Amino acid sequence: MFSVTVRDHIMVAHSFTGEVFGPAQKLHGATFVVDATFRRPELDDDNIVVDIGLALEELRAICGGLSYRNLDDESDFAGINTSTEFLAKVIADRLADKVASGGLGAGAAGLTGISVTLHESHVAWASYERAL
Repeated sequence: MFSVTVRDHIMVAHSFTGEVFGPAQKLHGATFVVDATFRRPELDDDNIVVDIGLALEELRAICGGLSYRNLDDESDFAGINTSTEFLAKVIADRLADKVASGGLGAGAAGLTGISVTLHESHVAWASYERAL
């Protein structure tokens, strides 16, 4: 299996509901390093997994749409705990939509999977992996 990973980041504010979150129940900020990995079993006709430039552009656009926002105020996330794991899925699903709509180029049609990892810090991160 071949893979290519591109990286960006998001800076958000949010709060959580539930005792399990302790002090994170209060409004707080979070900065995540975001890694998006694209997978396919065979290289395309140009011997690449995906156009890295397009992958970076689309990841940057998705991250830009989330950054500098209080996620508690976003209608897409109303009443949802926007945990690291949940946000990894949101970003992966949005990237999958970009693949399906041709945003990553015609060669991306051969992609079979995407995984997104959000790094909360140097000691904690979460990932979501999905098939295409």
